[in-house]
Amino acid sequence: MGTRLRSAIPDLPKPMAPIEGKPFLGYLLNYWVGQGIKRFILSVGYKHEVIQRQFGFRYKDTEIHYAVETEPLGTGGGLLLAMEQLRTKESFLILNGDTFFAVNRPDLLNHHYKYGADITLSLAEVAKNNRYSGVLLGEDGWIHSMETRAEVSETCEINGGVYLVDHDFLRSSTKNAHEKCSLEDDLLPEFLNKKKRVAGFLSGGAFIDIGIPQDYERAIEILLPYGSDV
Repeated sequence: MGTRLRSAIPDLPKPMAPIEGKPFLGYLLNYWVGQGIKRFILSVGYKHEVIQRQFGFRYKDTEIHYAVETEPLGTGGGLLLAMEQLRTKESFLILNGDTFFAVNRPDLLNHHYKYGADITLSLAEVAKNNRYSGVLLGEDGWIHSMETRAEVSETCEINGGVYLVDHDFLRSSTKNAHEKCSLEDDLLPEFLNKKKRVAGFLSGGAFIDIGIPQDYERAIEILLPYGSDV
């Protein structure tokens, strides 16, 4: 719903926040089309009609489908609902709709399969902050725990909102597709507690999260080189 952005974009869902007159989501789709993605399933709820009117069912040469929440399901519940529209048994990407992270897809795939991971989180390095939760990445390449915001002190690795997931892995959760839950606060800790294979992939690509006005205002610096055709 983008409640923290209301002062900047009072009448739009957060992924539709304009950057140089074009929606943030357009930049996100543009980047991942360039990385070889051919089909998107957009998990939508709040003012989903705005997104559907703008993007329809195709963007460039890619298909767009929608998993519409009739009531808020959280990032986890919305994801599980969207998974009902998967067509193949291949691994798939999960992307945050309000975060741009320029992760190289071939490198992420190679890392995921090298480790034989169930799920791989793309990690960005940020300076001291009280906004993001960090992750504890071992020297062995596996994520051992998720830190709380209060524990994050100096420069740290954070979850950058780009995941590569084996097809059936999320179905091992105790949650179902119509149950409200959080991917970050419920599903990931559950998988770590179950000793699932959760890998971390450090990426130095450009990163911006537009969740607060200050970062939304500087998003133009990050996104303009990548462009949008919307």
